[in-house]
Amino acid sequence: MGMADFIPAVRRIETDRPTCYAFELTGRITAADIENLYGLLEGAYELHDKIDLLIRIVDYDHAEWLDVSRKTRIDGRLHALEHVRRCAAVGEPNWTLYAKARLMTVATVDIRHFSAGEESQAWKWLNAHPVDDA
Repeated sequence: MGMADFIPAVRRIETDRPTCYAFELTGRITAADIENLYGLLEGAYELHDKIDLLIRIVDYDHAEWLDVSRKTRIDGRLHALEHVRRCAAVGEPNWTLYAKARLMTVATVDIRHFSAGEESQAWKWLNAHPVDDA
């Protein structure tokens, strides 16, 4: 295994608003990465009744959704319906139509897709900004 095999595919992006969470998903997203993302979201839900979410997708290769347990996928969907107010999806592929169908978002989640070049618009829509790591 090379060094790149140990780089997590899910990385948290710090934001300037406590109720806005952001994550970058890079390359091949394993079932373990998805479970990790769900765990991070569960932590956010414990702290805040409602959150906004930005998911930045970079160099997408594949996501192992079917390798995630059915219970985890169902719980993740139900908890998102309860807690996510807005979700900005940035980059490709555009999975928002699938997510809207799965979440049955006639309910509470407002999901929008933004191209990678429109990321600043996504942050504006969420009324938040990334916090510089430097």
